[in-house]
Amino acid sequence: MNTDIENLFKDKVIGHPAGLFVLFFTEMWERFSFYGMRILLVIFLTAPLVDDNPGWGWARENALALIGTYASLLYLTPIIGGWIADKITGYRIAVVIGCLIMTLGHASMALETTVSFYAGLALLVIGTGFFKPNITSIISEMYKGKESKKDGAYTIFYMGVNAGAFFGMMLCGYLAENYGWSWGFGLAGIFMMLGMLQFWLAKNLFGNIGAKPSKVHEVELPQNINEESPAEHDADAVAEKLNPFTMFDKILMILAAVGGLLYLFNDPLEKIGNINLLPFELGGLSGSNTVVLIALVLFLALLVTRVARYIPIVRDRIIAVSIFGLFTVFFFAFFEQSLGSMTLFARDYTNRDLVGNSAMIFKIVDALLTTVPLIVITWVLYLLAKKTFSRIGMSNIVLAIAFAGLWFLVIFRLIDKFSQEGNEVDATWFGILNSFFIITLAPLFSKWWESKYNPSAAMKYGLGLILLGLGFAVLSYGTGDIPQGAKTASVSMIFLILAYLLHTMGELCLSPVGLSYLSKLVPARMIGFMFGVWYLAIAVGQKAAGTMGGMIDKISEAYSLSTFFLIFTIIPIAVGVISILLNPVLKKLMHGVR
Repeated sequence: MNTDIENLFKDKVIGHPAGLFVLFFTEMWERFSFYGMRILLVIFLTAPLVDDNPGWGWARENALALIGTYASLLYLTPIIGGWIADKITGYRIAVVIGCLIMTLGHASMALETTVSFYAGLALLVIGTGFFKPNITSIISEMYKGKESKKDGAYTIFYMGVNAGAFFGMMLCGYLAENYGWSWGFGLAGIFMMLGMLQFWLAKNLFGNIGAKPSKVHEVELPQNINEESPAEHDADAVAEKLNPFTMFDKILMILAAVGGLLYLFNDPLEKIGNINLLPFELGGLSGSNTVVLIALVLFLALLVTRVARYIPIVRDRIIAVSIFGLFTVFFFAFFEQSLGSMTLFARDYTNRDLVGNSAMIFKIVDALLTTVPLIVITWVLYLLAKKTFSRIGMSNIVLAIAFAGLWFLVIFRLIDKFSQEGNEVDATWFGILNSFFIITLAPLFSKWWESKYNPSAAMKYGLGLILLGLGFAVLSYGTGDIPQGAKTASVSMIFLILAYLLHTMGELCLSPVGLSYLSKLVPARMIGFMFGVWYLAIAVGQKAAGTMGGMIDKISEAYSLSTFFLIFTIIPIAVGVISILLNPVLKKLMHGVR
């Protein structure tokens, strides 16, 4: 394995192995297709049946119930996909399987029939389960023994995530809104397929890295460690003897999982299809709410009983991680409004018509936003091809075809926009702001975290949640004049842009922190379980985002749209203040880990 790693580091691009950039582009195309499709969902589902570009005419609550379940499942299937790759397929084959299944999912959605739409969503959930955990695992394996370069590698990889999201939302959204939904869904599938091909054709570059697991496992010793003695690191078998999963643990896990899944599926089925899998009431609670509360109690019982069996220092650190996990649920429940209620706000309540000088200024800014990042990424593609063409020429050619298509679409879109007298900004365009602000602000936040003014984890969580709340405060203020129950309005787009800026700053405070502290605080023998818990926290947040976003009509009719966003202001800020107040307690629980 070490020979394969050394071979990878012989061909470097910008100081990193060429293989990293193969993964960068694979992730870029996967995120292109993922975000390009996802931002269309709520607009497609709620677009009127009779329109220039007809959708399905769903109520907003129903659309967001489905999207919440879909988004939640996207964070649960990777737990299974990672296990399959570890035990059976290896990371590289799992990534290819994921890409192939997602390509079929996008193709299915492009048909726009009811059956093909739901089949497409199911395929995307399954494909993401194979793809999401395993491409990052390849990076981890590539940098074994070179940990000092790993942070830089993940930073570059994260740029690929945002570049893909940026162009996917821009181009899939543009085609879908202006030429038809199937064009947007179909484009996502085309680039997903090209991403899969370029990755598969580059397999010779990786040697045995990410290959099928052998029966003899290398043991990588963690560097932090929260164990009773160094001998406990030696193997998983020893760890399991120290704190095995008992039959009681497994029963709790199964019951909690079944209850959670029943709720996830029942919510949209009941709202959309009037099909209730849980047709009973208990103490005034619906069957759905009863089951999810029982599942939550069972899961907490599982967590408490396992944590109680560890030595005090380890126990305290896991409690700290669990508290951060709770804050993560709150953060994502509100942050993920960006692809739900905030996209609806962009379409129905924002003045997107520009004329005169403002239209021309926007077109110029839009052109620069689009072309400058694309020039930089194309230059990286050139450097990759220069280093690797003799070894993976066909992979480079597929990448070049993909980029030629991307350049064509970008230029076509810009010509179309400049040829119009005024300019109507696409509702999906606002989704790119998060990726743009991340790319521009991430270096500044990185410098902050490396300075002597680097805040503690609890302070970062608090700042992130408060900034998130302030973003909604901007929207609450901007919608103050909209009448109660109004379905449309014409609010200045500056409010939405400022909200995205504040939300992105909040994300940069919080998002990179969670997994980093999890890896530092959790003992090796519980890391897999706690990563699963972390994904579960995000999944709960995603579902909560859909449920709360679906209340937009009820709250705006009973009170006002400003009140809707005011609720989204108060709760994150309150939770952020709690996080800051808990800082001394959490520091004590972390026992010196920073």
